[in-house]
Amino acid sequence: MSIATPWFPPLADALPTDAGAALLVGRVWQPTEGGPTPVVVDGDVVRSLAGEFSTVSALAESPDPAGAARACAGEVLGTTEDIYANTAFDSRDTTRTWLLAPHDLQAVKAAGVTFAVSMIERVIEERARGDLNAAAELREVITARIGGDLRGIVPGSDHAAELKAFFMKEGLWSQYLEVGIGPDAEIFTKAMPLSSRGTGEEIGILSTSTWNNPEPEVALVVSSAGKVVGATLANDVNLRDIEGRSALLLPKAKDNNASCATGPFIRLFDSSFDIDGVREMAIDVDVAGADGFAMHAASDMRQISRDPLDLVNQLIGPHHQYPDGAVLMLGTLFAPIEDRDAPGMGFTHRLDDVVTIKSAALGALVNVVRHSEECEPWTFGASALMKNLAARSLL
Repeated sequence: MSIATPWFPPLADALPTDAGAALLVGRVWQPTEGGPTPVVVDGDVVRSLAGEFSTVSALAESPDPAGAARACAGEVLGTTEDIYANTAFDSRDTTRTWLLAPHDLQAVKAAGVTFAVSMIERVIEERARGDLNAAAELREVITARIGGDLRGIVPGSDHAAELKAFFMKEGLWSQYLEVGIGPDAEIFTKAMPLSSRGTGEEIGILSTSTWNNPEPEVALVVSSAGKVVGATLANDVNLRDIEGRSALLLPKAKDNNASCATGPFIRLFDSSFDIDGVREMAIDVDVAGADGFAMHAASDMRQISRDPLDLVNQLIGPHHQYPDGAVLMLGTLFAPIEDRDAPGMGFTHRLDDVVTIKSAALGALVNVVRHSEECEPWTFGASALMKNLAARSLL
């Protein structure tokens, strides 16, 4: 049996508030099989989907993934409680089953600067240099220029173009504002297929980074045809100091060992949950430090500037194909400014921070911060998966 881990929440806190109605799928590691198995949560038990679908990617390709998961739920691999309880990395019994990140062969992508209002507010704050009156005046000028509230800015619209012209005239334009209110979204590769960490795992920051933060996000699960079939929670860990040195260092700031976490499950779209549920979602993030530091913040998807389906269309289509589908993180409103150490230095992680990303519809994703160089190396890639599935006669 696994040992109770104080930082890892109980199952009831990790599942959606309407867990009885939610169709939850994911993956577990089966020590007896030496590899991962797609699963569906069936109330108090977890059932294998491997009899019909050897990967979660294959399930997402079916015409009706939710219906298919219900129809092919097979062997019971354990109780939901036991498998979840054995997932915390520091108390895991490696002879028993545990949860993994819920996707597998899909490309893992992320969209940045999707909340234009927060980006514009940052520009206003920088220009005003802490003067609240000056900030209010600049905000009024911008609002008058675009003819409406800043929250109503549609990227790529005529109003957005007018705002761009205003910022350029004022010497305030930047590459971040370009992707924030311009026609083209920033979409980048966050992690390689099979490299994401699940709930209960370590999540990594480079040891050379001195300014970094979590990014709590919703991630859409997209089929190769561009159909959104479900959603999960994600932590798009960001090394702000490295990205700040140069936008060309974005890959180094975003994609490192254990720097991406998703889970705990994928909630498939059905009559109880769909894309409108994503559009209305509120996401909470809590950081609890071993030093006693605590931070709480929220990201409101209703304030996103680009519709989630627009981001999907910018990701996949005639211009770019993903044969195994994709997982697309939608960005965050969260921008940590609370001082942790010296005044004016803002927030940055410390080792052993516990990061909890939570939403009522998707549950809770919980990870512990460590240096990427010290996290468990990523060794199980696509070739290892194919060999394992072949040995199990699942191909």
